[in-house]
Amino acid sequence: MKQQLAEIKQRALEALAAAETPAALEALRVQFLGKKGELTAVLKQMGKLSPEERPAMGQLANAVRGDIEATLEARKAAVHAAALEARLAAEAIDVTIPGKPVSLGHQHPMNQVLQEILDIFVGMGYTVVDGPEVELADYNFTKLNIQPGHPSRDRSDTFYFTSDDSVLLRTQTSPMQIRTMETMQPPIRIVAPGRVYRKDEADATHSPMFHQIEGLVVDEGITMGDLKGALETLMKELYGQDAVMRFRPHHFPFTEPSCEMDMQCHKCRGAGQVDGQVCSTCHGEGWIELLGAGMVHPDVLSGCGIDPNRYSGFAFGMGLERMAMRRMQINDLRLIFDNDVRFLSQF
Repeated sequence: MKQQLAEIKQRALEALAAAETPAALEALRVQFLGKKGELTAVLKQMGKLSPEERPAMGQLANAVRGDIEATLEARKAAVHAAALEARLAAEAIDVTIPGKPVSLGHQHPMNQVLQEILDIFVGMGYTVVDGPEVELADYNFTKLNIQPGHPSRDRSDTFYFTSDDSVLLRTQTSPMQIRTMETMQPPIRIVAPGRVYRKDEADATHSPMFHQIEGLVVDEGITMGDLKGALETLMKELYGQDAVMRFRPHHFPFTEPSCEMDMQCHKCRGAGQVDGQVCSTCHGEGWIELLGAGMVHPDVLSGCGIDPNRYSGFAFGMGLERMAMRRMQINDLRLIFDNDVRFLSQF
């Protein structure tokens, strides 16, 4: 038995010295020290010894177990240290290597132009207001003097929520005229930016969802000249003093008289053609319609509790996308909504 213990000790120490992984060390522990291990098997033979031999043999067996356990723990510590060292070497960071550049984002071109426009109006004494996109037909149409049967109220043009056509996605920001005049008394100077919705086919200058900026001024002695002056100031501040624009007579139920304002097409410069082909941006017109405007209809004023005999006002509604197209020299409105980083990074 003494020889067996010496052989077990020698083989265990040699095996432990050669083990390189925690798994290998655990396997050796089970092999030599486990309940069914080699050392345990030898100790089970102690009953065959005489009473005089048992104490000496017991001391020897405990010494062998102690040597194996000590060597095992020492080897575990060495293997762990080697693994940690290897991991640290593999995961080392060279702080002298240049870092990867982080690209900074910026505002969407639509927001850039919107902020420029609002800054111009705020500089002229206007207040920025906001309103609901899900609107009542009463505010979107009726109180703006747009009576039932008007083409703009048709289901082919408008997104309705209810079967009685009383709730809809607003088709214009003009309801903010009514909401403002119902809660404020003149003098009034407001601009109301926001999303609007119409059943338009998407093309170079149209989208089912787009943005408008509504403007409203109500005070004593307001004239069409004030309207023209405000819009010309905006356009020259936004596009430069050489900006070319025109006003055309038009009709809107909520303004009288009414007009539309166009900007010269920035792609064809008013020629209607580019390289002998019809301009895809203005469809050969040479001009791009930007907004409708006019003097607030007396019926709209009186409907909001404002005396049309004392006060007058003007209103306008401009398409932000078209303003951005001219400002950023964009030829196709759909590019604004594609969110292609290659396109947006140009601005």
